[in-house]
Amino acid sequence: MKHEQVYQLSLAGLLTGLILTSTMMFRIPMPFTNGYVHLGDTMIFLAVIVLGKKYGCLAAGVGSALADLLAGYTHYVPWTFVIKAVMALMIGIALEHFAENKTSGKHSANEHPIKVRLLEAVALIPAGLEMIAGYYAAASIMRGNWVTPLFSVPGNIAQYIVCAVIAALLAAALKQTSARRYFAIHM
Repeated sequence: MKHEQVYQLSLAGLLTGLILTSTMMFRIPMPFTNGYVHLGDTMIFLAVIVLGKKYGCLAAGVGSALADLLAGYTHYVPWTFVIKAVMALMIGIALEHFAENKTSGKHSANEHPIKVRLLEAVALIPAGLEMIAGYYAAASIMRGNWVTPLFSVPGNIAQYIVCAVIAALLAAALKQTSARRYFAIHM
């Protein structure tokens, strides 16, 4: 058991670094809200797929908050930690639900795989809405204005969708490699 925990924590540290790096490397500033759009959510999706909700949540919160801290967006650090950790938790819950349904046989053998994947994608929408609403509320509170942060909503929507698609493609590619045996349940 101890070996497994060390392995999971090590992998969580690695994915925390990947979340940090992918968040900082591809930033598009959003001048109205003093925030930015990025590709870090791609690695958050992968962290949850690989680690599950517990360690994925930890990697998402820490990696994203560190990116804000190191990039000079210190005003967002506590907000980001909570928003990204909750987003990862919600993704993890949705993925676990579908993993349980697959193992319990709730999806029939003749059900089309595209239909199942579409249902999984739809189940991830609440996590995206949490992220969008969280950053809207954070920006509104920090600015004392509920109108200006509306300009961040389209960027956050696009960020979530683009990152989900990229993560799905990366997860599918990872599933086809021999590395899949080293990773957790959701692949």
